[in-house]
Order: sequence, then C-alpha cells, then structure tokens
Amino acid sequence: MMTNQMSQSLAETYEQYFKIGAAINADTLARDEKLLATQFNSLTAENDMKWEIIHPEKDRYDFEIADTYVAFARENKMAFRGHTLVWHNQTPDWVFEDDQGNPVDRDTLIERMYDHIETVMTRYKDDVLVWDVVNEVIEDHEDYLLRQSKWLEIIGEDFIELAYKHAMKVNPKAKLFYNDYHATVPKKREKIKELITRLQQNGVRIDGIGLQGHWNIKHPHNEEIREALAFYSEMDLEIHITEMDVSVFETDDKRTDLKEPLPGMIDEQAQRYKEIFSIFREFKGDLTSVTFWGVTDYYTWLDHFVGKERSTWPLLFNKDSSPKKAYDEVINF
Repeated sequence: MMTNQMSQSLAETYEQYFKIGAAINADTLARDEKLLATQFNSLTAENDMKWEIIHPEKDRYDFEIADTYVAFARENKMAFRGHTLVWHNQTPDWVFEDDQGNPVDRDTLIERMYDHIETVMTRYKDDVLVWDVVNEVIEDHEDYLLRQSKWLEIIGEDFIELAYKHAMKVNPKAKLFYNDYHATVPKKREKIKELITRLQQNGVRIDGIGLQGHWNIKHPHNEEIREALAFYSEMDLEIHITEMDVSVFETDDKRTDLKEPLPGMIDEQAQRYKEIFSIFREFKGDLTSVTFWGVTDYYTWLDHFVGKERSTWPLLFNKDSSPKKAYDEVINF
C-alpha cells in the first residue's frame, strides 16, 4: 500500500546526516518542480552538463538548460553537484579530431580539455562547489588499471592528473570527486584506491569518492556496501552516493512484460531501501550526500537501458509523483 501524504521531507529527515539529491532533466524539473523543492536539497544535471550537451561544437557552448537548473537550485537554497568534466562517453568526436577527422595531438587535446574545464567551472564558480572531475576511468574486468579511451590513447595516463590539477587551479574552493560504478566490488575498489593513491603521490588533491548506487533488490549485498563505505572512509575521503536507484528486478531477471510491479517487488524494494539507508546512517560524517538518479518512476534512465524498454520502478516516488512504501521505510527510522 502506498502512502499519499508526506508529513516530512527527505531533506528534513536527513538534515543531520547527509544531503539528499536528485538528478534532473528539463522534463523532470518542469513536471516535479514542487516535489524537488520540498523533498530534496541537492541537484545534479543528469546529462545537461556533459560535454555533448554543454559544449557540442568546438567554438560553441550551450549553457541554457544548465543555467536553468543552477538558478532553480539557487532560488531554493539547494546544493548543486557538477557532473561531469572528463568522461570517455557522451563526448563529441570533434574533441579528439582535427578538421580533417584525424586524431589531434596530445597538446591540442590537453588545451581543449583545459578550455572546457575552465569555461564550465568558471561560469558556475559560486554555485557548483562539488565536481565529478573525472568519471569512470577504471577498467572493470582486465588486470590493467585504466579503461581504454581516446583521452588515454592521445594524452596518456596523466590526463587524469592534469584534469584534477587544472580544476583545482580554476576553483580552489570546489570539492573534487572521482565518480564510478561498481565501486563496492572489492577488486574495483582496490583499483580505485590505487588510482587515487597515485594521484595523491603526484600532488593531486582528491576530496572525495562518488559511488554510483545503481543497485537492485538483491545486489550488491548489504555487507559489500558497508565494507566499501568503510574502505573509502579509511582513505580519508568524503563519500557521496551519486546515482542511487534500486530496480525491482534482480540482476538476471530480464522480463519486459510487466506493466506494473508485482506487490512482492514493492515490498522487497522497500525493505532493501530500509536496509541500505540504515547502512548509510552508520557512516554519518564520512557520507555527506546521497543523490537519487531521477525523481520519480515516471522517467528513469533504466527504462531503456541496453534496449530493455521496460520500467524498473527504482525510485522512492511512483509515476504519479506519490511516495511509495520505500519512501516510508527511508524516512521512518
């Protein structure tokens, strides 16, 4: 059974623990403006601060949509997380190519990276004080550390170091994060530690780790989440859960025929959220922000992920923007 009334907000409930954020796009902001303003105290642009949107052509930046988000956050006294400055994905081909379509040289690509970081960070210098500077550079499955990308191929391994050092120079007040998925997996978290340790040894300031929380009703196990949070807190890093959602489907459940979640799924999801947020509260002081990767089940990135074209109902609010049982379990403790 779903609750129709919200006697308190997520942000108010967790005020003494961590910020509660949501990733937004233009449609979700227009549709759920009131819900965002009342339930959350932090925002992230789902896609509209990524390179392909904000810097689609060499000599053209497009800040129109991002400006709208930042203004909304400012008006409602919300924090804003910047996502993301350097990523292998959603970066236009022109970044890596000359006018003839050939790969640019190292110096040219570094210059383009510096220009992008400086232009974007300077524009939002007073409003965006947390940035995912580099996103998802760790290789998942192989024995080597870094994912193959055009950044790595053209500049070399130090593209990561250069990005952080330039971001720190542009806005020394901003907190600089490294963000990745599967960051609870023991092998991958060791790789993340190796990367961050190398950077720190080279004089790079890393303020925090962003753990993407794209989880489901069974995976990862609670103890894996707890161990990961302890692992990063022992590295003296601020921790953000950056992309939180909990699919009602288990990892191997590929069904696409359900039009509504089964009652048992909603109950299991609610219990899962209860357990996860109980773990989060254990790390008060180290964990300072939890951002849901969406606002309501009306739209989530998972709906069409890898061609599944199905709803996964992963958030705390249903398609009508009403709170679900999971919402009750998160705020009542």
